[in-house]
Order: sequence, then C-alpha cells, then structure tokens
Amino acid sequence: MTALPRDIAGWSAVLDGLAEAVWLVEPATQRVLHANRAAAVLTGRPVDGMVGQPVQQIAETPEDLFFWAQPTDGLVQGLDSRSSVSARGRGWIPVDRRVAAVTLPEGKVLLMLTMVDRARVSAAEHELETLLAELRATLDSAADGMMVCDLQGRVRAFNQRLALLWNLPRELLVQRDDAAVHAHLEGQVADAPAYRSRLAAIASEPLEETIDVIGLRNGALMERRSVPQLVQGRPIGRVFSFRDITRQAEAQAGLRLAARVFESSPDAIFIADHRDVLVSMNPGCERLVGVGPHSRLGEPATALFSADAGSAALMAEVRAAWDRDGFWEGDLTVPSPSGEPCAVHLSWVALRDEAGLLLQSIGFMRDLTSERAAQRRIEQLAFSDVLTGLPNRLLLSRRVEAAIAATPRESETGFAILFLDLDRFKIVNDSLGHPFGDRVLKLVAERLQSCLRHTDMLCRLGGDEFVIYLHGGDAGVAECVARRILDDMLRPFVLDAMGFSIQCSIGVALYPQDGRTLDELVKQADTAMYRVKERGRGNYGFYQPQMNANLLARMKMEHGMRQALGLGQMAVHYQPQVSMASGRIVGAEALARWSSPEFGAVSPGVFIPLAEESGFIVTLGAWVMEQAIEEAAGWLRSGTPLVVAVNVSALEFRQPDFVDRLVALLERHRLPATLLELELTETILLQDAQETEQRLLTLAGLGIGLAIDDFGTGYSSLAYLKKLAIHKLKIDQSFVRGLPDDEGDRAIVSAITSMGRALHIEVIAEGVETAAQRAALEQMGCQHFQGFLCAPGLPAPQLRALIASHQHAAWSPAPANRASP
Repeated sequence: MTALPRDIAGWSAVLDGLAEAVWLVEPATQRVLHANRAAAVLTGRPVDGMVGQPVQQIAETPEDLFFWAQPTDGLVQGLDSRSSVSARGRGWIPVDRRVAAVTLPEGKVLLMLTMVDRARVSAAEHELETLLAELRATLDSAADGMMVCDLQGRVRAFNQRLALLWNLPRELLVQRDDAAVHAHLEGQVADAPAYRSRLAAIASEPLEETIDVIGLRNGALMERRSVPQLVQGRPIGRVFSFRDITRQAEAQAGLRLAARVFESSPDAIFIADHRDVLVSMNPGCERLVGVGPHSRLGEPATALFSADAGSAALMAEVRAAWDRDGFWEGDLTVPSPSGEPCAVHLSWVALRDEAGLLLQSIGFMRDLTSERAAQRRIEQLAFSDVLTGLPNRLLLSRRVEAAIAATPRESETGFAILFLDLDRFKIVNDSLGHPFGDRVLKLVAERLQSCLRHTDMLCRLGGDEFVIYLHGGDAGVAECVARRILDDMLRPFVLDAMGFSIQCSIGVALYPQDGRTLDELVKQADTAMYRVKERGRGNYGFYQPQMNANLLARMKMEHGMRQALGLGQMAVHYQPQVSMASGRIVGAEALARWSSPEFGAVSPGVFIPLAEESGFIVTLGAWVMEQAIEEAAGWLRSGTPLVVAVNVSALEFRQPDFVDRLVALLERHRLPATLLELELTETILLQDAQETEQRLLTLAGLGIGLAIDDFGTGYSSLAYLKKLAIHKLKIDQSFVRGLPDDEGDRAIVSAITSMGRALHIEVIAEGVETAAQRAALEQMGCQHFQGFLCAPGLPAPQLRALIASHQHAAWSPAPANRASP
C-alpha cells in the first residue's frame, strides 16, 4: 500500500496537480475526505460539495454500488475497470476507474478512488469513423465496380460504380438484401448456370486469384477479377472488381473473348460480320434451327428467320435500332426441324470499333416454346381456381351476366345462387397443416361437382368458400340440391388412410327476388349462410329480408360491447378451484361478465365469440388480465395468496408485446409470477410453432403457470406436451357432464389423467356439479376441480368471503341452488 504523510491537507496541492480525478474515502463511513480539482472538472461539482458526502453519490453505477456495499475487508482489495460517471451538464462520461487502499504513516488506511476521462478515446473512435467514411468515398470513386463478400458470400460492401455497371434497382441500394443482390446479378448474365458454377468454384478456393469474362444478356462483356481478402495471412472474404470490357472486346475482335460464353450458352447465339453475313453459330443455335456445323455460314443472318419477317424490312429496322440504342430485340419465328415454326426472342447487339464503325453483330435467341405454353396456362388460370381447377369468380360473373341478359326482365323465373362454407375448416388447417387442408379442398370440390348438373357451375371464391350457380333453379330445385350436398358431405372422406368428416353450411339466394346482380345475390346468400351458422351449422337456409335486420342487431351488440368497458358495464368474476386432496380453495379462474342496460346480462357464450370475431378480444383480454392481477395482488397483501387463472385468446397471445405487457403488469402490482396461470387453447400451440414454443419458454422461465383449456376438444397431435412448458391440463366440462355413468366420458377422463400423471402434469376438471362427479374424478387421479359443486363465478368480495370461510375448514358442497354461470 502507498504511504501518505500525516497531514493530508498539506498534500492537497500535490493531488490538485494531478490530471486524473482523485477522491480520498474513509473506509468505515465511506464518505469523501478530499477531492482534487480534476475531480471537480470531471463531475462538474464543486470540491466542497463532494467532501463529506457518501462516495455512492459519485460512483453510482450498479457495479460501483455493489462494490461499495462490501465489508471493509473487501473494499481494501481494490477495483480496476472501466465505468462511467455522471457529470453535471455532460451526462454520463466513460472513465477508467480504480480504487486502491493507501496507508498513512500512523497506520490509518484510506481508499483512493481515481477516474480518468475516456472522452479522448471516443474522439479517436470518431476519427476512425471519419477514416472509414473517407475509405468509403475512395471506394465509390474507383473506376471499377467493387464488391466485397465474406467467405459465405454475404455482401459486406459495394460501390456506386458496381450499382451503375449492373443496373442495381434503387431498392437494393437502400436496404440490405444479399440474396436479392446476387439474384439481380445472376439475372443480368447470358449464361446463369455457368455463372453459378464458376462462383461455386471460386468459393471453394479461398486463396486463389481469378479473372473471368462474363457475357451479359444485353450483349455487353464484363471482366471480373477476384482476390482473397486476408487478415494476418488468413482469408476472411473476397474482393470482386468488375470492368465493362465491351469496347475492348470490339477493338480486339471480341469473338475470342466471348468464345467461352458462346460455346457453353444454352441460348442460341450467332455472329454476323459487318455485312450481316453469318460467320459463326454456337451448338445451341444449330440445334434450334436443325442444321449441322457450318451448314448455314455465309448466308445472310436474316435467312435464319421465317420468310414472313421480310428480310430487307427486318434488317432496316435492326440497323435503325443499332444506331439509336446499340441493340435490337423482338419476337420472331424460326423454322424448326419438326416443320412447326418455333417462336424465339432475339436480342441482336452491334459491336463497333473506337471510330464507331460496325465490326460484327451478335444475336442471342431464346426459345419461347415453354414461355408461350406458360402464357396459355396463365390465360386459362385467369378464369379458374389454381388449387381446385374450378371456375373462379370472374368466369362465374360472365356466366351470371349471360343468364341475366337472357332472362326477360318481367320474368319471375331465373336462377339460384348457393353460398357454401365448410364448418370449422380452420381446425383442419391448424391441426393437420395447410398442405393437407388443400388436398381436402380438392376432394370437397370433386364431391360438390358430382352433386350438380352440367348446366350448373361450381366456383371457389377462396379459402373454404364456394359459390354454386343453379341454372334455371327455383326454390324447390335449390332446396333439393342443398339437401343432396349436405347428405353427400356426410359420407366420410379418406385421405392418407385417415377417415374424417367435413360439414358445411349453405345459404341460398334467388334471382330476381333477392337481387339483380351477382354481387347482390352472393351477399344475400352469404347472409343466409351466416344465419345458418348462428343456428348451429350443418344446414341450409334461404335469404330473408329480416336477416339484414339481424345483422344490424349484431352490429349494435358489438358496438355496445366496445362501449361497455368505458361505461363500467364489464366485470370480472372468479370461480374457485379446489384441491381434491385437501378440499381447500387453491386458485380461481377469472371470468368476464357483461351486464348491459340495453341487452341485459349477456352470456359469455354470446359476447366472447363476438369479441374474437371482431378483434375486440385483445382489448377485453388485456383488461381482464389487469383486473385479475390486481385482485390477486390484493389477496396476497391480505395474507391469503391464491393463484389466479386467466384465459388468453389466440389473437391476444400472438400480439408482439404480449409478454412485455404481462411482465409490466406483474411488476406494477407486485404480484409474484407464480401466482398467475394462463389458460391457453390447443389452437394457440399449433400456430407458428417455433415462435409459440419460445414465448411459452419465456413465460415458464418467469414462473408463470401454463394450462391447456378445454383439453381433448381440439385437433392436436399431443406432441407439444413433450416439448412445451405445460404444467396443467384442464378437462373440458363436456367430458365431465356424463360422469360417473357414461363409459365414453370415463374412458376419456381416465386417459387424460393417466397422461398427466405419466408426464408429471397436473389435471383439473371444470364443470363439476355433483358429488358423484367429484368422487369419480378423484378416483381417476384428477388433482383439482371447479364448478357449481363448490361455487359459480363470484364477484371478488364474495370470493374473499368464501376464502375466509375456508381458511380453517375444508371445502363442503355449495347449496343446491346455483347462480348464473
């Protein structure tokens, strides 16, 4: 330890002369005994204002506070690291901080805290950034196009010259997209496979220097040089430079430089001299026109094309384009060996010397046979559904317009439009995947088509929605067809050895009484179908004008629901969850309740689906979550901690800020995460599996409980139970209702409890109403239950009273009369 003289004050001048900030600290009290001028300059505080103050007011970073919180024995060990200090008027300043013990002659030990301003280092970093900017400017001023890539081919830098040479689109200059840059470069070359192959060969030899000549589709030639980028002798990437050598190639008779591209190109290429006479054809060109080597050389280049092109007129047009743009391109036909003319796209480029005189010309021909076939396919698809091949709405519209035009306006007979939607088809996609769902849609389309006449038309609108046009169909015909479809759809479908059923709902609209345009008829049929779904699905219904009024009532209810929160009409009730073993209340499920002056007490079975369909479930769910967490925090403060379970919808769970909002609520109300449980549906676990798994791991890591609600009612592979952080399964009340007598329900419940026991996952049953159901569940190993047997959903004060009555006594059944669910 460094020794100081007895009189500290006598040394103040010495300490003030130091460039570094110094504070002397008394170890026991941790108060500043002395601070030099440099300390005042660094912190912007007067020396007198720091002397006598706790050192923590100066050294206030978390690391400093942790250090000064040690016993004296730990403090004298010292500290030496980088930190930061708060300076008045300057914010936080980076410093090199050191704490060391010093011993006075009389044996007293002090602590010396020193700090050195690292602002100059920041200035050096700024200077480095300036240097990098200058290097970037130098790179941009280079005459060659430059591109720097790492060993994996990722683009680390390129200059403006490269963008100009390769005509990079603006969007590739302002956003990083390496794959798009490479794809654009590849799209410019005449021989893309050879280009890719050469790049792969270069990448396999990281120390090799290479020179290549690349032919572009516009006839230009690009020289590419590449050298390895080395750091301490090791390759870390590759620097590519590009130079347009088209004019050099012209001056040197370009044929030798283009020979590599010429021979290996899959496109047909020919070369003509300044008189437009053929002097060379590559193998691709010979195959296209069906001739042997050299058999057409010496002929005019225009002789390659069909006579109807007009040789003189074509050549005049080509030369005019050469004078104007340097190249000509267009579609022509070439006589093929089969005798059928072959459509080609010709790019014909003029090569000139430095004086501008024509030396040669190069023609690139691309066979358009496949492209023309694809165009015909596109035209076909314009009127048909890609997945099923059925007519699309455009073709249906033409058919309906023709039917309307052929029907006298005063006629009461016309046709029928059926709007058909598959019930709960989303579950098939979510559980078995969209590819499987697409195959199911094809089977459905085939079965629907078999129910119709040749004069009818089946159209797929998209997703799982179909529209049927019944030619000349009245109400009787439409009803007959709808019944036939419903009956036929009841027959099981089989796919990949799996049998399953698909149910549908059908709405019917008639022309002309329900509408006089296709849009009106589809809208009315859709309204009728929606009413069928409201009444239970799996049926058909005709449009009635009153249905629009029902939709208006639904809109009013949705509006009332959105206003209910602000008007205080929403409430959260809590249904207790009871331990089978102890009979005590161990948790409570939060349940939303809506009491409306206009609609009365609205059932959750009505407004929760409405909230999910409208997206309001996110706002409602967030409000219920906060109310439940606040109430649980109150239980904790009152000495009766209770786990609160909150349902989370799939839409709410997928919100990007869901976890952050949840953590903020827990912190704000000071509720331990272990007292919160989230009830999730199986559908949530089947969407965006990787992101869901990561989000569940985060929640479980915080200590939040995760339960699967309505377990066993979804379309699940159950694989998630092995890999996701699930700790509780909730048996749906539909399986509890038949206990203890229904053998099917007993088998399902027994299987769920056995699965939970094997996977060490707790099991809770909902909807328990009788002592016999409870006894059966306990016998099968179910650990918890909730339901009217204990209590319905209760307002928080009533639940607190119920909890108080159960603190010293086990649970006993509730009275026979029930409150509303």
